[in-house]
Amino acid sequence: MAALKFFISSVFVLAFVVGTWVLPGAESKTYWGDIEVLKQLKNGVDPSSVSPGSCLSSWDFTVDPCDSLFSERFTCGFRCDLTVSGLSRVTEVTLDSAGYAGSLSSTSWNIPYLQILDLSNNFFSGSIPGSLANLTRLTRLGLSRNTFSGEIPLAIGSFSSLEELYLDNNNLQGPIPSSFNNLVSLKRLEIQSNHLSGELPELGSLKNLYFLDASNNAISGYLPTTLPSSLIQISMRNNTIEGTIPQSLQYLSFLQVLDLSHNKLTDSVPYFLFTHPSLQQLTLAFNSFTSVQSPSNLGTQSELIAFDLSNNELQGWLPPFLPLMPKLSALSLENNKLSGIIPVQYALKTVVPGPGIAPFARLLLGGNYLFGPIPRALLVLKPGTANVSLADNCLIRCPLRFFFCQGADQKSLTACKSPVIP
Repeated sequence: MAALKFFISSVFVLAFVVGTWVLPGAESKTYWGDIEVLKQLKNGVDPSSVSPGSCLSSWDFTVDPCDSLFSERFTCGFRCDLTVSGLSRVTEVTLDSAGYAGSLSSTSWNIPYLQILDLSNNFFSGSIPGSLANLTRLTRLGLSRNTFSGEIPLAIGSFSSLEELYLDNNNLQGPIPSSFNNLVSLKRLEIQSNHLSGELPELGSLKNLYFLDASNNAISGYLPTTLPSSLIQISMRNNTIEGTIPQSLQYLSFLQVLDLSHNKLTDSVPYFLFTHPSLQQLTLAFNSFTSVQSPSNLGTQSELIAFDLSNNELQGWLPPFLPLMPKLSALSLENNKLSGIIPVQYALKTVVPGPGIAPFARLLLGGNYLFGPIPRALLVLKPGTANVSLADNCLIRCPLRFFFCQGADQKSLTACKSPVIP
């Protein structure tokens, strides 16, 4: 009898310490605190935005959520996992794209086992609450394509386990928090299409980051001199970044895609972008570059496949090394101030590139001041074989019967005599 009393007493103490009663025949299998957070989330949503058949429309808290998941009363929207305590804990909340509108500020987010929170493609509004910092095990936060406003809370920098952060396509304003440097596990960062301003902070401590998209914001200042060497893709188009391309980019040995178009970058396009060991796509259109530096090996070891330098302030002759780049198949130098004769190498790479050399599938040279005759090799080019444009130049003769002359007339003699080189 004494042993039995001791056993019952021990069970009582254990249950009290853990804070959870586990009784035979008990109905609830979901930790009560997790249920409260799910209730708060649903209560923060405008009922008129909850459409029949959506996940939230099925959430009926008269039954246990985890025990009833995928039934008629909890069809979708979250995931549960059994913990060592014998209780089910909510580990993922992923709402469907059903047009939910509402706020997250009334939710405590005291749901510590949550690993994934994804509310993307809805109409949630208001500020992103700092209480999200309670989600200490979070690995993915997806708030894309909503209407969140205000600044990114500093508390987001406390997610030491976060691997993916999606805040894109909202109305967020203010600077990018320097606390992002604390996201040491981060692999993917998407903050594009907001109203973020100020300089992009140094992110050198994010040793696992491979994807960065901060396009379509109001980011200003200079490009950071320190970026994670793990980066594979950098997209920062359509901002107001100025200055030059930092030499540190040559040390991002895994970089494959670099898009800095629609900014205010100036000076020369540096030679190391044409000797980079992995760079395949380089987009620098709509800046103010004036020249292109030639690499010492003439780009013969380049991995570049596509290069867009259109709509800049380039002057001088066409860079002679570009047709020598073996994998380059898409080149756009449209709408600059380039002059001189079209080198025959440009034509040969388009028509008869030679063994092991990728032909120009796209060669856009229109809107410059190129003069002289059309290279003879191009005259045999037939429509549909390549996308070539020589329109709006100063060529001696570019009849419209050649498809690559169509789109705009050649410049007038007066326009061609106007100086384009200071």
